Amino acid sequence: MLLVDVDGPLNPYAAKPSRRPEGYGTHRLMTPRWAAAERRRLAAWGLPDRAAKPLRVWLNPAHGPALTALPFDLVWATTWEDEANAFLSPLLGLPPLPYIAWSDPHARQDGGVFWKTPDVVAWARGRPFAWVDDEITDADRTWVQAHHPGPALLHHVDPRIGLTSADFARLTDWASLLAG
Repeated sequence: MLLVDVDGPLNPYAAKPSRRPEGYGTHRLMTPRWAAAERRRLAAWGLPDRAAKPLRVWLNPAHGPALTALPFDLVWATTWEDEANAFLSPLLGLPPLPYIAWSDPHARQDGGVFWKTPDVVAWARGRPFAWVDDEITDADRTWVQAHHPGPALLHHVDPRIGLTSADFARLTDWASLLAG
């Protein structure tokens, strides 16, 4: 399985706001979760009547075919959850994918472990997986090694750049090693 985060790997949100990375298109999306969060934010700022601003998302349409060409079953591992299928899959040319429903988004973990990591391991249930995310650290790799009995590749992606050909090569090489 390849567990795919959106913001960072597919949407290089940390790139300079005035300069979209090459190969990426700009999309303005108003998902139900984003709209609700924006309404709460505007109300907290005393601006309840101001219109919610859509979320700017940069996507590279080549990533959809590149992901489906990999020797993995794809799974969304993103806070977008089911909204990734409704809003992002069509833009990337991906079919609807299974997704991890987070038990407690942003829950604090001990030792610098990313809040997604325990849910990723629970979801994998011992099966081999690769995971691409911009918040993976050595603390997560150590935690997964101690709590996941199967093979796992936790691959950090730079959120200023997004997935690159080197990332796709790393994923392919890891899958080849597993296949033996």
